[in-house]
Amino acid sequence: MDLRVAPVTVQAQAVDKLREAILSGHFAPGQRLVEAELCRELGVSRGSVREALRRLEGERLVASVPNKGPSVIALGWEEAAQIYAVRVLLEGEAAALAARAASPAQRAAMAAALDTFDAAVAARDSAGRITTTARFYDILLTACGNGVIEELLRGLHARISLLRSRSMSRKGRAEESAREMRAILNAVVAREPDAARAAAAFHVRAACETARAVMQEHLAA
Repeated sequence: MDLRVAPVTVQAQAVDKLREAILSGHFAPGQRLVEAELCRELGVSRGSVREALRRLEGERLVASVPNKGPSVIALGWEEAAQIYAVRVLLEGEAAALAARAASPAQRAAMAAALDTFDAAVAARDSAGRITTTARFYDILLTACGNGVIEELLRGLHARISLLRSRSMSRKGRAEESAREMRAILNAVVAREPDAARAAAAFHVRAACETARAVMQEHLAA
């Protein structure tokens, strides 16, 4: 059996780079994604670009518009509000379950992820904030032990990250997020399910309000 790990493919790198560009706002919501321009920017073949776009369409970050081609998803407030409503329920339950079941190693890994998040906030590293938040929740979802909750939230992962990037673009929101996630962690470490559920729900509702304000400001601009 050959257990050697293959190097990251050009295609995978193209997906990662395009995803990062969308989440960071390099490509604006609704912006057309022209294959020839992407080939030039990424330095890859048209085939790699097409496959990357297909992957991101599956993640709901890219939409294919008839007669126009692919474009960045323009996530409206109605859909965003529905995602936040689902997150309140599922992430609250996941946090409560993790407070009962998380191992010492998982609690330590969550703490390490938050430390890295704090460093990203201090460095004003917007991409780092998103990736470390995702890391924190990856561990939380694994620790909760409910495969259905994990599957449902992972299916929303890309759009959740997109909304996070918008809400954390607002001044002061990243620092608030750090405190809110620290409250979730403290409840998990203390093995207090009710407190963990409440902290997770509070965090999502606060993010929801910030995202709503940011989206309204963009519409008014």
